[in-house]
Amino acid sequence: MSGEFNVNEAWFPYEPSKPARLLSPIVLAYAGDAIYEVAVRQYLISLPNLRPNHLHRTATGLVSAKAQSTILAYLEPMLTDEEKDIARQGRNAKSGTVPKNADVLEYRHATAFECLIGHLYYTGQQTRIQELVHSSIEYMMNRPK
Repeated sequence: MSGEFNVNEAWFPYEPSKPARLLSPIVLAYAGDAIYEVAVRQYLISLPNLRPNHLHRTATGLVSAKAQSTILAYLEPMLTDEEKDIARQGRNAKSGTVPKNADVLEYRHATAFECLIGHLYYTGQQTRIQELVHSSIEYMMNRPK
């Protein structure tokens, strides 16, 4: 069940200008990208190998459009109907930019994943973000290369 943004549960006390349901999928993806990036960095810093080059390479492998597209395909069976709908809206949104390091399909699926994370954040579903991000990272770190 989605709630509304709660300043007391958010990372920072800046309420969005509109309710989450009225934010565009691209805006949700913009926030979701940053939230997922912080989660990945926090995960990597929890590991013993803290060499900056290693951190950067590993993070890139988890946050790239290709990785996020793979993650969305993995998560799809675990998503609720509402979450699938939010991801679909993100996938179909026109960003106005052309991806540099990914094909268009990967880029759209990555946007869908980021949109979902942004939506969960702005609807106060922190536990669900943690579940999905944890599953995503575990999957990507343990899958055969």
